[in-house]
Amino acid sequence: MNKPIIAGVAIAALGIIAAVAIAARYGFANGGNSPEYAQVVSVDPVKQTTSTPHEVCGDETVVHQEQYKDQHQIGGTAIGAVAGALIGHQIGGGKGKDLATVGGAVAGGFAGHEIQKRHQENNPTYSTVEHRCHTVTSHTSKTIAYDVTYEYQGEQRHVRLDHDPGTRVQVSNGVVIADSGNGDAQPE
Repeated sequence: MNKPIIAGVAIAALGIIAAVAIAARYGFANGGNSPEYAQVVSVDPVKQTTSTPHEVCGDETVVHQEQYKDQHQIGGTAIGAVAGALIGHQIGGGKGKDLATVGGAVAGGFAGHEIQKRHQENNPTYSTVEHRCHTVTSHTSKTIAYDVTYEYQGEQRHVRLDHDPGTRVQVSNGVVIADSGNGDAQPE
């Protein structure tokens, strides 16, 4: 045989061997016969939280205190002042009597005011039923995607899927292939 033909056949054979080796390394050697899979390392759900305010109404019993008839305790102050002035007038003589009368009126007025105030704090109470409303916020959380870490040929890679892939993902050239019917794969 001719030497150039033998050399050409040898070079072609080496080219074919190199092409098969490259295809095997980068996943082209499957020829569509069997799919490649990568091991899933972790799956983290991506959550979306929504807040929804709504009004809650109900009947509540409310306790009220009856209104004071004399809110400023004028009656108690006046009666106390008169009583204090009468008592003060009984003490001393001359200008001292006048000072005692004024001092008694002031002290009696203050005492009468405080006595009436404490008495009014014990006024009777009454209850009513009132319809009251307030806003309550509900929080709901749902999983919208899954961040998946997988290992392919010793290298960790990431992808976001719309479903939990389980323990393995199908890959082509190291990239996850979306399952038919389950949505898209989005590399991160």
